[in-house]
Amino acid sequence: MLVEQLIAGAFDTNCYIIVSSKSAADCLIIDAGLESAPIAGYLRQKKLNPVGVILTHGHIDHIAGLEDLLANWPEIKIYIHSSDAPMLAGKNNLSEFAGLSPTKTKADYLLEDGQLIEAAQIRLKVLHTPGHTPGGICLYSADEGIVFAGDTLFAGSVGRTDFPGGNTKQLLKSIKEKLLPLPDNTKIYPGHGPATTIAEEKKFNPFLQNFNW
Repeated sequence: MLVEQLIAGAFDTNCYIIVSSKSAADCLIIDAGLESAPIAGYLRQKKLNPVGVILTHGHIDHIAGLEDLLANWPEIKIYIHSSDAPMLAGKNNLSEFAGLSPTKTKADYLLEDGQLIEAAQIRLKVLHTPGHTPGGICLYSADEGIVFAGDTLFAGSVGRTDFPGGNTKQLLKSIKEKLLPLPDNTKIYPGHGPATTIAEEKKFNPFLQNFNW
């Protein structure tokens, strides 16, 4: 699997384009950013065909780019956890905070914990990690040793819980039960900031130091 990280929009949201191999034409997109231009430009440059956008959660800086992407690639399928699906229609997605109008996009697939997403010759396991939002998810590939963590876990930090639907206790429980049991060398691709590993966060993340391994 090849992973390309792009930063899309004023909130420095990480979006990822993943392909199964160098010769693959079909790809998946992890999060759509606040704007779609960096994603669309990369897709055209590399002549890639996006078959799906998987949303780690429903905040506006991860979903606003959807409408433009769909306008250019109308066959794209949209994936989001069922608990965050209402955010696609504007409910608690922070669009007012960003000074944007609510999106009007609908999901094609509603995800649940443990579900396997298989598309573009890529296989990802859904890990439901509520706390930043009720339907926040991470996407894990055991074969590749990587996890796309959305806004659940960052290098040296964790997701905010002061927005509607946020819950600090729930977020830390999600991290402890779903992410930290992954192999220490698992690479974390977060929704903002640099990549890290499970081992690094166990050792250095100040929010996780009260956990017993």
